[in-house]
Amino acid sequence: MPNITRQGWIAYAIALGTIVLDQLSKLWVLGLLGATQGVSVPVLGPLHLTMVHNEGMSFGLFRGSEVSRWLLTLFSAVVVLVLANWARKATKPLLAAGLGLIIGGAFGNNLIDRVLYGYVVDFIDVSRLYFPWVFNVADSAISVGVALLLLDSFLTGEKKLVEPTE
Repeated sequence: MPNITRQGWIAYAIALGTIVLDQLSKLWVLGLLGATQGVSVPVLGPLHLTMVHNEGMSFGLFRGSEVSRWLLTLFSAVVVLVLANWARKATKPLLAAGLGLIIGGAFGNNLIDRVLYGYVVDFIDVSRLYFPWVFNVADSAISVGVALLLLDSFLTGEKKLVEPTE
């Protein structure tokens, strides 16, 4: 068995929790709204639940063909494997949390959804706040995960790739 740090196990646990939360939220919203695209119900103020089939990447890029569906699925699988390998060596909590959120979000969105449905199920709609995209729990996890990775890199003072010369 490969060596996995304590933080690596934490990253995997966060990834698993993210996948479960993402998929349960999608099952719930599919039960509530059905699979018909465009169905929307108000929740609270500017928050609505709106069923959107995202066949592309982030914000609908590369949508529309069966080939792009499987290419995006394959790309996501490679990203998850690379990040999972990185996570097993993690030694810092912010790094572990960020990697776990990104792995879980990528796995839930781009692997499970694309295989099961052929598209990503998006439903959190705050477009009345001038944010035009509908998203889901996995999208949020990926965004927060990236922010945590950036914060970790700033806080730990990682050295630059090239040292300045005098």
